Amino acid sequence: MAKTKKGLGQNWLSDQESLLAMVQAARVASGDQVLEIGPGLGYLTDKLLAAKAEVLALEFDQDLIPQLQKKYDGSSNLSLQQGDIRTFDLSGLPADYKICANIPYYLSANLLRILTDTLNKPSVVALMVQKEVAQKVAAPVGKRSMLATLVQAQYYASVGTVVPADLFQPPPKVDSQILILSRRSEALVAPDGWPELARLIKLAFSNPRKKLRSNLSAGLQLDKTQTDDLLGRASIDLASRAEQLTGQQWLGLHRALKA
Repeated sequence: MAKTKKGLGQNWLSDQESLLAMVQAARVASGDQVLEIGPGLGYLTDKLLAAKAEVLALEFDQDLIPQLQKKYDGSSNLSLQQGDIRTFDLSGLPADYKICANIPYYLSANLLRILTDTLNKPSVVALMVQKEVAQKVAAPVGKRSMLATLVQAQYYASVGTVVPADLFQPPPKVDSQILILSRRSEALVAPDGWPELARLIKLAFSNPRKKLRSNLSAGLQLDKTQTDDLLGRASIDLASRAEQLTGQQWLGLHRALKA
């Protein structure tokens, strides 16, 4: 077994039940186009290929590429590429592609923001992430962070199997859980309106201790009367906090701001 690199956040997962749970969470079927981020030693890759998916495996660690090339030499269903998902062009992937990946913890927030901003969104995403992160991203109205709100404006979020730390090599300090994202069939806003809505959400969460009214007033440079009028036109209670807003309320606020 190749030695893991702590600086890259590598933790190998070879537990068969956990790997199968990931493939099932991504609803991988024969012929599906699947992007795997960080195949590592290929444990999850094996399961994806067994499901007869067409897999693009994107590996950041150059030292693992020769080993993966040797392992999958002759495989017609696998395309192996060295690269960084943070700079990878998702627009080149086929429509309705899926993502199934056991990613380093440090990559989670960055990757989720990429998935909310890209125009070519995957139909389904199954990510093995820190348990706390999975539950925060899938949190219900009233408990959502800025990241959860951004993600859930574009995807339905849920959690799957919990994977104990001792199933990884080396074991991380915390347990993991599968985060499942399913692309919304109807987006809250058109693609060209997303940057404005995303900016609005970020402003609304700029100071988590303050109410929505105060954050919007400061962020949009509106006086209290203008802010109250904006919230009133969106039918939002003046005492609301950002984490309490539903998707439709965010849409209403966005429309009121543009009016």
